[in-house]
Amino acid sequence: MLVGYFRWLKSISKKMALLNNVNKVIHSNRLLFNATTGCLYAPEGIPKTFVVADPIKLTKEVLCIHLNIREELNIKSKHFQECIHYYFDNEGKLFRPVLIVLMAKALNVHQQNTSDLLECQLKMAMIAEMIHTASLLHDDVIDDAVLRRNKPSVNQIFSSKQSILAGDFILARASILLSRLQNTKVVEFFSEIIHDLVKGELMQLVSKDDIDQRFNHYLTKTFRKTASLMANSCKSVALLANCSSIVQDMAFEYGKNLGMAFQLVDDALDIISSSETLGKPAGVDMSLGLATAPVLFAAQKFPDLHAIIGRRFKNKVEDVQKALEYVNQSDGVSETFMLASKYAMEACKSISSLKDSEEKAALITLANFVVERKR
Repeated sequence: MLVGYFRWLKSISKKMALLNNVNKVIHSNRLLFNATTGCLYAPEGIPKTFVVADPIKLTKEVLCIHLNIREELNIKSKHFQECIHYYFDNEGKLFRPVLIVLMAKALNVHQQNTSDLLECQLKMAMIAEMIHTASLLHDDVIDDAVLRRNKPSVNQIFSSKQSILAGDFILARASILLSRLQNTKVVEFFSEIIHDLVKGELMQLVSKDDIDQRFNHYLTKTFRKTASLMANSCKSVALLANCSSIVQDMAFEYGKNLGMAFQLVDDALDIISSSETLGKPAGVDMSLGLATAPVLFAAQKFPDLHAIIGRRFKNKVEDVQKALEYVNQSDGVSETFMLASKYAMEACKSISSLKDSEEKAALITLANFVVERKR
């Protein structure tokens, strides 16, 4: 069963119902919904308004993506295959495939006046999901993770060696699928994704001694670890739709800004949500020595936090507890959501000149859901 996908569908359906019943403009610093006109719009002035469109109903092709991936990852060793397939269990939200398919359809309308999805574009969604999942297997070993998606993480069920090799195998198969597209520019874009993932992980291992550089370091790391995959995937489907370089750059900017918003919200939820809601332990970032946006914002009000950040929360329980107290006494979480909202707004602005379509409207809606989500 597509448990994770349909859980997300249920959550979005509730949000759509709410949007259609509210009789006021909501949340002044985010995308706004005007119940009188039935439109989402940006207060800073996206030139056109858009009818609310449901991203899920427009991307039904993603329902079979995990099944298709599992077929690509068949191997004779049954035990190793279980490790490889472990996160392709339909428990995830399939957010990246939804984004990529939606962008592809919007670009196809813009370019060719049809939203029909090209087979090569659907392959891009598969490849992106494979690369993302491979990175999860590697991350879980690096972080010595315990829980993901409300079940034991892969390294708790299989050995670390098997988990790393499974991630490598998935990357190798993704590379083969990529080569079959016979498009060197797309290969270049996806090579950049993998390069960014590794550089982002390396950046995560160190803290900047210069306090003034810490936030920029965090944002760069966030782009590399999260937003680069979304940005370059969106650019790839634009290239496959024969879009101009200008439109390719627009697609890249949408993916980049949406990815930044997505991770900022993730980092805020790590502070305020329960383990059950997140599907993984809450507050885990600080225990791994990571200072995310809520903590960095809090440090602007409470300079004592800088020393804790500098030693990467070395005194585990004590440092994490103290940091949480500072974050709770500051506006760190709300400032993080505000920054996420700004990135979401920029994502919407970046596609404002695309031809109007239901798919374009759904991309606007998707940006709003990213900021409003609870898990």
